[in-house]
Amino acid sequence: MTVAKITSHTELEVYQKALDAAKRLFRLSKSFPKEETYSLTDQVRRSSRSVCANLAEAWRKRRYEGAFIAKLSDAEGEAAETQVWLEFAVDAGYLHRDEAKPLYLAYDEVIRTLVGMINHADKWVLPGKPTSDAT
Repeated sequence: MTVAKITSHTELEVYQKALDAAKRLFRLSKSFPKEETYSLTDQVRRSSRSVCANLAEAWRKRRYEGAFIAKLSDAEGEAAETQVWLEFAVDAGYLHRDEAKPLYLAYDEVIRTLVGMINHADKWVLPGKPTSDAT
């Protein structure tokens, strides 16, 4: 069996899961009350989108293991933050628990995958050491 080489962050399953979850969350957050526009609604949208953005940045920084891990760690943090906002939305009655649960679980999967990528960063970084300008 031949595994196709991933050439873009958009081909990563974790990116696709995070993007799908962010889109679903955006649609659901449209029903949040107007007074939440600049607080909960904005926060949950920003954190969910940031997971995807940080994954894209991590992918482009694979030349440097530390930078790659740092961006993956940022994505992990944003995914966990999104879960917190989901809890607040349920508690406030803006989302039904049965609407929020699949999203919460999707972010659990994203977090697990990101932790795996962080723990095995050597399998993701580009081969060869970049040269330093300070030689």
